Amino acid sequence: MPSKRLSVVVTRRLPEVVETRLSELFNAKLRDSDEPMSREDLVAAMQSADVLVPTLTDRIDAGMIGQAGPDLKLIANYGAGVDHIDVDTARTNGIMVSNTPGVVTEDTADMVLALMLGVTRRIPEGLAAMQSGEWQGWSPTGFLGGRLGGRRLGILGMGRIGQAVARRARAFGMQVHYHNRRRLRPEAEDALDATYWESLDQMVARMDVLSVNCPHTPSTFHLLNARRLKLMKPSAVIINTSRGEVIDENAMVRMLKAGELAGAGLDVYEHGLRGNPELCNMPNVVMLPHMGSATQEGRVEMGEKVIINIKTFDDGHRPPDMVVPAML
Repeated sequence: MPSKRLSVVVTRRLPEVVETRLSELFNAKLRDSDEPMSREDLVAAMQSADVLVPTLTDRIDAGMIGQAGPDLKLIANYGAGVDHIDVDTARTNGIMVSNTPGVVTEDTADMVLALMLGVTRRIPEGLAAMQSGEWQGWSPTGFLGGRLGGRRLGILGMGRIGQAVARRARAFGMQVHYHNRRRLRPEAEDALDATYWESLDQMVARMDVLSVNCPHTPSTFHLLNARRLKLMKPSAVIINTSRGEVIDENAMVRMLKAGELAGAGLDVYEHGLRGNPELCNMPNVVMLPHMGSATQEGRVEMGEKVIINIKTFDDGHRPPDMVVPAML
């Protein structure tokens, strides 16, 4: 007699090829709508499923985990970040959590460089002038920006994405500096021609561009607070493709308005989908709707990792991408 297929609830629309494969392998409940599930719907899903496949838009807290049904044994997150899931409570309740690390590394690093160029070369301003029909022709002083070559880049968080950013920055002729919880091995530093700063304060005070590439944890919340942001040079640019909570966004807005920062390139925000409304009116700020990992290839690879994690669990083994406390 064939064994019962796992009940898998997916909270958002995924690429069609991923949804098709999930349906072939499991008893998958897919979404017709791409709207985020309500809290009540998430709880209902957790009460009926063996496996839940959430995304970063689904905040799963201790109260919701406490209402989970007895069959829920795996939360297979579609994405690398898990700060929206109370992993400790899940583990206490016998629920494993897995993620999809490493998939979005190259795509996100590409976007970091795109934002750097967007801000320093004033690309959105030029685009707006062309689309509005206001451009009157070339001028020796029109839309003057600055070149990336020769600038000091400070990378906050030298994991997979940080190192991918460093490789790209070197190709642009930038000087690579970094701050990380742990210093890289000498051979890794040499390969990236990267300079390590034990003191974050000292690094940010000397950088021309600061790229945020660390996760959001209790220890990184407002790591770039008002005091630390004040250390930056007025000519410096800040790029964030990681998590909005790492930066005190209101303090950054005040500095941008006062000319104490030259610009910002943002793909993530501290409060809500768009962050501080004043950011929208600043010509020296490039804002994107969390597009850092948005490639067809990346989204499919994320789905493939989710499927491997679920299939391995279904076979009675530990998911290869299980999140453990040491990772948080």
